[in-house]
Amino acid sequence: MPLAQTDAESKKIAPPLEIHDLTVAYTKRPVLYGIDLEIPKGSIVGIVGPNGAGKSTLIKSVMGLLPSASGWVKVFGKPFKQAVTRVGYVPQRESVDWDFPVNALDVVLMGRYGRLGPFKRPNKSDKNIAMACLEKVRMAPYAKRQISNLSGGQQQRVFLARALAQESDLYLMDEPFVGVDAATESAIIEILRELQTQGKTLIVVHHDLTTAPDYFDRILLLNMRVVAYGNTKDVFTFENLQNAYGGRLSILSEVALSRARKKAEGDTPEDSLR
Repeated sequence: MPLAQTDAESKKIAPPLEIHDLTVAYTKRPVLYGIDLEIPKGSIVGIVGPNGAGKSTLIKSVMGLLPSASGWVKVFGKPFKQAVTRVGYVPQRESVDWDFPVNALDVVLMGRYGRLGPFKRPNKSDKNIAMACLEKVRMAPYAKRQISNLSGGQQQRVFLARALAQESDLYLMDEPFVGVDAATESAIIEILRELQTQGKTLIVVHHDLTTAPDYFDRILLLNMRVVAYGNTKDVFTFENLQNAYGGRLSILSEVALSRARKKAEGDTPEDSLR
């Protein structure tokens, strides 16, 4: 019997991301407490919560950019460092040095380095993949333009192209919609859904409650702890939002809840605005 159980366990497919009892602290002050989470393959998960809730901290902790006080993280059943080539990352725009002297194509090519051997440089195939990724985000005409000379929306598209060039299975995105125009936001969500149809898993830090029900099929409500997590229609309720945001809920929250209810009833996002 024990051997049969071992065989069954060995055949179990590890989820893209699994977190157990994760606690993270800054200068001995905890900012995340006891996070338990499992992300299923092929889902688009929105991490939503008030400012200071630890949303970006959670993403960085998964990647090992911040040390944890306790708990563990597994990516496809392995420590992050052993699965790093299967993970693509889109950082917050404000964390990037946009004056660094590189053009858009150079930035996207950086996404290929994880697949190159030591001391190897990108070859023609890598450059073709990078250009294809720029084309996908509609930035190919700007391939040779210095990133500091691009608009905020264009810069975000370039970093999305860099993540695409990594050809990853799990994508971690830290507020990719902040500071972009409506056309760029629409283009980004279109690409996310396309990746989902390919079996990719996407985890997105997001701040806009009004669009969250439309963008994500699963939501993690976070406020230093997991307030609620699961299918959007089950998690996106007034009670859960109240628990996450406390007295900081606004009229926008009511709009978001209305859209979520109508979407759950089968109406389109356009219907919910009428």
